[in-house]
Amino acid sequence: MRRVYIVGILVAILVFLVISAMLARVFSANGAEQSAITSLVQSEAGGDVNAILGEIQGCRTDPACRTRAAVNAAALKHAGTISIIQLQPSTSFSLGGTEGTARVAWNVASYRFPIVQCVKVRRAGNPISGLRVELLEVSRRIKSDTACPAHY
Repeated sequence: MRRVYIVGILVAILVFLVISAMLARVFSANGAEQSAITSLVQSEAGGDVNAILGEIQGCRTDPACRTRAAVNAAALKHAGTISIIQLQPSTSFSLGGTEGTARVAWNVASYRFPIVQCVKVRRAGNPISGLRVELLEVSRRIKSDTACPAHY
């Protein structure tokens, strides 16, 4: 009888560890999304159109996306250190693939007003095989008190 209890406890510990590892993967997707958006913002502030095209999934082959990347690079280019003021992620928790809109407010030390943009984000995969974050679109600058547009 004692052997059954020990086996039961070991199974419970193993299940706990597996679930903890899968949840850690899910929660790390928020960090991956923030990192991808920060990298995109840095490319925009640097005026690097080629880097922007590389950050956004399929942008190189989409004429509207290429145009928006060039416009953003020209309009948002500012020298200085970038600060993310606020980032509202596309979703707070998802065990599978989702698509949503993140809203980012950022600033550059040499510019006094915050820049607000919306980024369409896809989270693909699952906790077992792994989750990945893809940026699908980025809006032009929007007013700080407006909601993200339905179409960019």
